[in-house]
Amino acid sequence: MRALEPWHLIVLLVVVLVLFGGKRLPEAARGLGRSMRIFKSEVKEMRDEDKPAGPTGPLEGRVVGADESVAPGAPAREPEPVRSPDERRPGL
Repeated sequence: MRALEPWHLIVLLVVVLVLFGGKRLPEAARGLGRSMRIFKSEVKEMRDEDKPAGPTGPLEGRVVGADESVAPGAPAREPEPVRSPDERRPGL
């Protein structure tokens, strides 16, 4: 058995015509069209909200959290060596 045959559509159209009548059918179609436009615009807004607001390309070599006072290409400072607690106490 197939899902939807042509005579199903004819019966459906007759039922809709009897329920709504000739005068109210264009109004119902117009209201349905408005509802579909509103629904589509809301879906589009939700999709736009999900997109990131910033640029989507590469970050052009910037490092997040980098110290901006150091010039690019300048040599990094040598880290201080870690000392044991005995070495930190002067005079012992």
